[in-house]
Amino acid sequence: MTEGISIAPVSAVSGPKRLGHSDVHVGRDGWLFLTGGSNAVLDQYADPGFPRAKLWRWRRILETRVRRCVELGTRYAHVVAPEKLAIYPQTCNGLPFDPDRAPVLRMERWLRFSSARRHWIDLVRPFRARAAEIPLYRRTDSHWSFSGYLLAYGEICRHLGLRPREDIARRRIGSAGAYAGDLGLKFDPARTEMAEPCLFDSAARRIYANSLVTTLESQGRGRDAHIGAHVIFRNDSPQADPRRLVLFADSYGHHTVTPHTASLTPMLADTFREVHVLWSTSIDWGYVARTKPDFVVAEIAERFMIDVPQTGFNIEKLADLALARKSG
Repeated sequence: MTEGISIAPVSAVSGPKRLGHSDVHVGRDGWLFLTGGSNAVLDQYADPGFPRAKLWRWRRILETRVRRCVELGTRYAHVVAPEKLAIYPQTCNGLPFDPDRAPVLRMERWLRFSSARRHWIDLVRPFRARAAEIPLYRRTDSHWSFSGYLLAYGEICRHLGLRPREDIARRRIGSAGAYAGDLGLKFDPARTEMAEPCLFDSAARRIYANSLVTTLESQGRGRDAHIGAHVIFRNDSPQADPRRLVLFADSYGHHTVTPHTASLTPMLADTFREVHVLWSTSIDWGYVARTKPDFVVAEIAERFMIDVPQTGFNIEKLADLALARKSG
């Protein structure tokens, strides 16, 4: 199913004036690109751009993660969700930047002779190879479309040595509807698009959610449970891989999906017997030691790499701090 969009070029819009936003660039055919924000996205693509010192720190972090996972009897995999700028530069309408200076590509080059290189999942090349065929991102959002998530999910599965479920797209439920993404909402009025359905039938069921998630859900704000959220899914289907996976992720691994926003979480939960999801870019090593997963997968958005993750992380303490802040 293709995705349409209801945006007209700014100059052609009739009715109320559409106000722009300094953090968002309007590209061809209404494609919106995050260029600013607290992470100064476009600056990370500049020269010198993403600091070399942080590339070095990330290399050491990934090498340490690989070593510690081996010591704990599990396998580590690292995946970076590339910015839309890196995948669709041709739709940026002359925005001055070099897509090949994307931090995710520079990081991969820094891992060339590193022990962590075999644990790196490349999404840039498969995304670029498919970008002309199907929209892999929402036009009004910084996140992927259902097709983008499905592609990333497949790459993760293949890297882990198992065959991805090929029938997920056929099990979708619902219909296309109007959607304003995180970038479209920055405009006045909001820019919207017609988005394909993202929910699908699955045998996976959530069997645990921490107090951060359940408290906000009881207030009708389940999707506001971000950093510190912790959920567990169980899948007793005979088609599920019998192993356990722990996913440390950000919004690309959101624990709650809605009709028109997808996530890696339900796709992985549809595939493995047990999936634990912790919203954090850091690793809770105590949790990994207790749960003894077969796989530890860490996902991080490219723009968040600028904030090097902390050590000594504990999901329960982080959840308590996040809940206190959201309840204040």
